[in-house]
Amino acid sequence: MADADEARESLSKSDLDPDPIAQFRVWLDDARDAGIRLPEAVALATVDAGGRPSVRHVLLRGLDERGFVFYTNYESRKGRELEGNTRAGMAFYWRELDRQVCVTGTVERTSREESEAYFRTRPREARLGAWASRQSEIASSREELDARYREMDVRYSGEDVPLPPNWGGYRLAPEAVEFWKGREHRLHDRFRYTRQSDASWVIERLFP
Repeated sequence: MADADEARESLSKSDLDPDPIAQFRVWLDDARDAGIRLPEAVALATVDAGGRPSVRHVLLRGLDERGFVFYTNYESRKGRELEGNTRAGMAFYWRELDRQVCVTGTVERTSREESEAYFRTRPREARLGAWASRQSEIASSREELDARYREMDVRYSGEDVPLPPNWGGYRLAPEAVEFWKGREHRLHDRFRYTRQSDASWVIERLFP
């Protein structure tokens, strides 16, 4: 865990990589090195057809020049909302380092091949859970969920658990990425990367 002096370090434009994905990798590695539990956890915000927002935490499971990848049930609340409105936001917060990263952009599904490759890395129990859960639907009881899990365990006994047809990945392609560093007296350092029409990035300091 970072000490108080490290947590109050300043952030300058000259400290930042010209590419926000590269800069994010540096901060994510710092969070891992600091021993932060689940540094990949991120709050994901979506909006329904009526403009009502919802937010929940997911885990970042992929990152490259195309964007930030997470996986879910396509029929879940977030899945339904993303099908109707592809704009979304993410917020990573590493309290121990007094750092935050906010990302906004558009979301699209990953390829089926990508989803299958990731699904195969999950423990068998988690793969069975993906089949058992009708994510975001009303459950009559915990027993209903447990019974569905046991049913799937029997169905795929002795064989590989396949990828459900309604489960897979989404990739958020960033249009803006903001890096926030906490400072004393709430005079924080904030820098926003904004993607330009030629795919380059402009970096600007923001008032805290």
